[in-house]
Amino acid sequence: QVQLVESGGGLVQAGGSLRLSCAASGRTFRMGWFRQAPGKEREFVAAISRIGTTTYYADSVKGRFTISKDNAKNTVYLQMNSLKPEDTAVYYCAASSGGGSYYLRADYAYWGQGTQVTVSS
Repeated sequence: QVQLVESGGGLVQAGGSLRLSCAASGRTFRMGWFRQAPGKEREFVAAISRIGTTTYYADSVKGRFTISKDNAKNTVYLQMNSLKPEDTAVYYCAASSGGGSYYLRADYAYWGQGTQVTVSS
């Protein structure tokens, strides 16, 4: 069983930065971040391969967000720069223990509790 603990959310002004962390217990393969704004579906944000050599991003965050992984700590980070009000959402860390797509919610078996990110204009 894998447990994910997120931290690092908060309130920031537009143009600012935040860094989210997700510490995983147990063996994981893909890890990723999704977000869910009020009244919207949970959507893919970014993902990283098991050893951290390959990354994937949603078009809406490319060039602004960076996902990285510390394998020694089994922790994934999401550095968010140039934040916009439309980035406001609950951000969820997700992990998979097997194969599948990096982009699909259904292919992640484990989820964190979520952390709120609010960007004011």
